[in-house]
Amino acid sequence: MANLAIMAVSVRRELFESILNAVVNHDHYFERRVDVAGRQGLSPHHKLTSAFRMLANGCSVDSTDEYCRLAESTAIENLKCFCKAIEGIYGATYLCNPNREDLKRLLRKAEKRDFPGMIGSLDYMHWEWNNCPTAWASQFKGRHDKPTIVLEAVVSYDIWIWHAFFSAPGSNNDINVLWSSPLFDNVVNG
Repeated sequence: MANLAIMAVSVRRELFESILNAVVNHDHYFERRVDVAGRQGLSPHHKLTSAFRMLANGCSVDSTDEYCRLAESTAIENLKCFCKAIEGIYGATYLCNPNREDLKRLLRKAEKRDFPGMIGSLDYMHWEWNNCPTAWASQFKGRHDKPTIVLEAVVSYDIWIWHAFFSAPGSNNDINVLWSSPLFDNVVNG
């Protein structure tokens, strides 16, 4: 089962197992249970694979029924539980802005690398949105007349992503994304 899950989402086995163990230990929803008829329920591997496929590949809820044998309502519930578990497990460490000590460390490292005053690199990435709903396609049309979405990210030298923002509909150039981004809100608002 683990091999099937890993192939489905192209994740290294160690990383998949690490996330699986963390999620199962955090939320009992992901444990395998026996139903009232005495049948085994879905394995944690099924549940995690379903969530990974929906997030990473943008596959529909219906395809999880075919691939992982999860009904639509179960797949949606599973995805919500997975996202809450990931936020609960990793939020304090990876989903936060740098504190004073982090900023001092980043500034010292940047100074050593001849980039004084730099705490991270701001960059934009244009991703083609293959599963964009037809009704929204013209709003998200990119350079090559295909729907795209823009990811804005600030990353430090040690690959700590401490800011990420996906653009809103409209003209998806970097200036417009920066204008609608919450990145500088804290600076502007004191």
